[in-house]
Amino acid sequence: MFANNWYNVVADVRNELVFQGRNKSYGAYQLRKEYNRTLAIIVLSMVGAALLALGIKYFIDNYHPAEDELANTKIDITQIDLTPPQLDKNEPPPPPPPPPPPVMETIKFVPPVIKEDANEEEPPPPQEKVSETNVGTQTQEGSGDENLQVPTDEGTGTGVIEEKAPEIFTVVQEMPEFPGGMVEMMKFIQKNIQYPASAREAGISGKCFLRFVVNEDGKISNVEILKGVPGCPECDKEAIRVVKSMPAWKPGKQNGKEVKVYFQLPINFVIK
Repeated sequence: MFANNWYNVVADVRNELVFQGRNKSYGAYQLRKEYNRTLAIIVLSMVGAALLALGIKYFIDNYHPAEDELANTKIDITQIDLTPPQLDKNEPPPPPPPPPPPVMETIKFVPPVIKEDANEEEPPPPQEKVSETNVGTQTQEGSGDENLQVPTDEGTGTGVIEEKAPEIFTVVQEMPEFPGGMVEMMKFIQKNIQYPASAREAGISGKCFLRFVVNEDGKISNVEILKGVPGCPECDKEAIRVVKSMPAWKPGKQNGKEVKVYFQLPINFVIK
């Protein structure tokens, strides 16, 4: 293949004879002239790549630094002493717990008994004794610290617990419902709404958004306007009147108990 004789199709002798008097810059002449050199480069490249691959494989198979380092590593197997430390005998003992609060002296309240002869009743104790005595559900002796004051309620300082107003919910497990459902409520509004004459003459229409509270008994309260009809306060007043005239609703429930619930309702004023 690499022999430079007449029988080699890419030999220089044949190339010169074939392309004698012709354009040697033509591609076929250059390909034949450089064929042997190009083929040699390709073969040498393949041999070099094969030798490089074999060298890398040999290096990977025979180089194990991690295993050598692990084999040379010494593990300390010294036992750890788990014995609890000895308490210092000179350390002072912990402080004693605080004493319990003093017990105030009280006198059990006994309801009066009406007798036939009022003169046989025992005379009541003097006013000074009554004012200095605490009334309780049972009689007990005090601890002797009568001068100590009993703390009262921290809110007002009077010791009187104020009753908390019931919470008004926005969303509950069972929402309140008009008798018969939403369809019946719309029929009620259409039947009872009265379009204000001034709004009808002026051609005013729009939607009024209301909010009200459905109480535990289903009655309506706290009716207010969230967004009224623009330019028609009479429409807002009429919407409030219709909502207040509604019958009692089915109250809302939270954990099986009737509660107060906010309800929002839009009423549309349209001239037909």
